[in-house]
Amino acid sequence: MNHIPVLLAEVILNLNPKPNQNFVDCTLGGGGHAEAILEKTSPQGKLLGIDWNKASLRIAQKRLASFKNRSIFVCDNFVNLTKIVRENNFVPISGILLDLGLSSYLLEAAKLGFSFRINEYLDMRYGQPTAVMGQLTAADIVNTYLEKELIKIFKKYGEERYAKAIVREIVQVRKKEKIDTTFKLVNVISKAVPEFYKRRRIHPATKVFQALRVAVNDELENLRQVLPQAQEMLEPKGRLIVISYQSLEDRIVKNFFKEKSKEDTIKIITKKPIIPHYKEIVRNPRSRSAKMRVAERT
Repeated sequence: MNHIPVLLAEVILNLNPKPNQNFVDCTLGGGGHAEAILEKTSPQGKLLGIDWNKASLRIAQKRLASFKNRSIFVCDNFVNLTKIVRENNFVPISGILLDLGLSSYLLEAAKLGFSFRINEYLDMRYGQPTAVMGQLTAADIVNTYLEKELIKIFKKYGEERYAKAIVREIVQVRKKEKIDTTFKLVNVISKAVPEFYKRRRIHPATKVFQALRVAVNDELENLRQVLPQAQEMLEPKGRLIVISYQSLEDRIVKNFFKEKSKEDTIKIITKKPIIPHYKEIVRNPRSRSAKMRVAERT
């Protein structure tokens, strides 16, 4: 399983890590960005790495083993950033990174039903198996939510144009059997959408899977809550970088930066988002929808 960090050169250029500075990676994933940061901050710079998924965290710990005396690893949701920083007495902070993409591990090996290309149980909880008791799985949502609630989720979080048709098909199928695996859901979507929609470059299930993932993990609300905390935690001239992969996330980041720059509490470094070079997209097709925005605390 090959972990390739997205926009790595651009992240390092904009964070500009220097010897002995401290950084927070809120979405540690495979540890690629963290490794590059730690290489630049020796001999004494520290990194606080946060990941909600225990297995992902272990993979990153292995990768960063040679930096273990300069790394702190925390298994938690980044929505608790302030608490995590305080509990670890992690100050001062020169930069904070949020890469909102799914890691290779979660897509390919976690067996949590994130990918429509592998037949697995429809789970989609990042924090699983330490998930909060009572947190719904994607299967729970697909099989128990009312028709109008499902349409709202697919439209709002996936911007899916065939939401109504897909939900109608879901409602019919679930009367006879539970839609509890990725392939069962893909089949339902395939039946509901027109032929041309299946022939496009983007898989017809992409937006529904995105919408369910966002709903299960409350991703947009978590992002809204972490941004002001990140700004607060940075020292003056400290930088905040957010890499998003869908327009809903990018809009939240863009609006937050705009609002705070009007208040003169941050300076926007990227007037337009930075996107991957075509060579990076060829090497790592998952990077194609990435948009990176950078702001600096004043």
